[in-house]
Amino acid sequence: METFEKNRIEKTNKLKDKGVEPYGASYNRATPLKEVIDSYSAVEEGKNVRCTGRIMTMRPHGKAAFLHIKDWTGKLQVYVKLDKVGEEKYDTFRLLDLGDIIGVEGGVFKTKTGEITIFADDFTVLSKALLPPPEKWHGLKDVEIRYRQRYLDLLSNDKVMELFLKRSSILKSIRNFLEDRNFIEVETPMMQPIPGGAVAKPFITHHNVLDMDLYLRIAPELYLKRLLVGGMERIYEINRNFRNEGISTRHNPEFTMMELYQAFSDYNGMMELTESLTTSLVRELYNKFEIPYGERKLDMSSPWQRCTFSELLLKYASVDLNDENGLRKKGKELGIEVEGIHKDVIAEDIFKQLVEKELWNPTFVLDYPVTLCPLTKSCDNDPTLAQRFELYIATMEIANSYSELNEPLEQSKRFHEQVAGDDKEGKIDEDFLKTLKYGMPPAGGLGIGIDRLIMILTNSSSIRDVILFPLLRQQS
Repeated sequence: METFEKNRIEKTNKLKDKGVEPYGASYNRATPLKEVIDSYSAVEEGKNVRCTGRIMTMRPHGKAAFLHIKDWTGKLQVYVKLDKVGEEKYDTFRLLDLGDIIGVEGGVFKTKTGEITIFADDFTVLSKALLPPPEKWHGLKDVEIRYRQRYLDLLSNDKVMELFLKRSSILKSIRNFLEDRNFIEVETPMMQPIPGGAVAKPFITHHNVLDMDLYLRIAPELYLKRLLVGGMERIYEINRNFRNEGISTRHNPEFTMMELYQAFSDYNGMMELTESLTTSLVRELYNKFEIPYGERKLDMSSPWQRCTFSELLLKYASVDLNDENGLRKKGKELGIEVEGIHKDVIAEDIFKQLVEKELWNPTFVLDYPVTLCPLTKSCDNDPTLAQRFELYIATMEIANSYSELNEPLEQSKRFHEQVAGDDKEGKIDEDFLKTLKYGMPPAGGLGIGIDRLIMILTNSSSIRDVILFPLLRQQS
């Protein structure tokens, strides 16, 4: 045990010997510190307040001391004086350390330097910290520690706290936007007997009582579409998805997705909704449409660029989507596996290498090869293309949308073709196919990667910066 921890345990025991509970009970009716600061006026100087906070700094001056306490709304100075609180209480104060949580009551005044301060009439010990705060509250610098010990990151880095409060505010705004458009929020299973709705490697678990394997969902799509069949015409879910795949600055195996479906719409309707939703969030956060991202700016103003998959492939990769030989040649040049691979899969891999990095300002990429989109309606003018878009911002895919396939026999055909072409043993959700036979209305579907969207809106370079507890390799 470290010396400083032993010292704090000794102080904890001394508090108990004095009859002071070091881990106090509730402290109700406390005013947030920011509210005290914002509501201060010279007219109300001396007004009594009751606040809580963690001790961040402490400057003793004999029989008095100045300290700063911090809650999740802000930071405020407190003045504790022996003559005011009494000798016994001041002896208790001497047993406090940085990181301890206290409640304090007293009148508000401004010091000679103009700092709003609580002149303590009384204080209460609420939690005695046995470990000191990191780097004397100057902020954690080690990125690995920041992610592993997010609680210290939140305590010591004001910007981190602001970011996660902003994340919560963004989610609230998304819900308000959708509810204004008459969408309802629903919940679907996170454990599923068959993983579906996306192409990804699932996490597998086992239910002991039922003696059956289950999969953490890779997408909620097939369950949400069941609700469309059931008559719920505008639905959304902000959900956790799990994909047993790589980790990077843009990927976390557990991530947040917002997925919605609107009956009698299509991918054009979803484009309008996506652009309106995102620009409303930008306006709310920045009150302008040119926003920072990294060392560059993003122009988020409407209208957003719309280009087809084939147009962008030709522009940035100099290859035609219908030129199979050209695609295979380009794929080999880029080190892409082409033997026995469908030309459209090769085209997608080329797109990822050469095109995505060019898509900086918001760009809707339209009309993907239908072979890549088994849940999507074909384009009216070309059955080899699907009514699908992906939205790219700052070279990242942010959203994916379909005009949903609602023809049961065609859906069954595509599912069986997909499983037949899979190297691994695939499973078909026969119950979903049966559901479609009862009639699913035409619909637009949309999935937005919430973590990536928040990266854009908060100018964060890594997905780990916007997830409170990202998955990390275990420490040895």
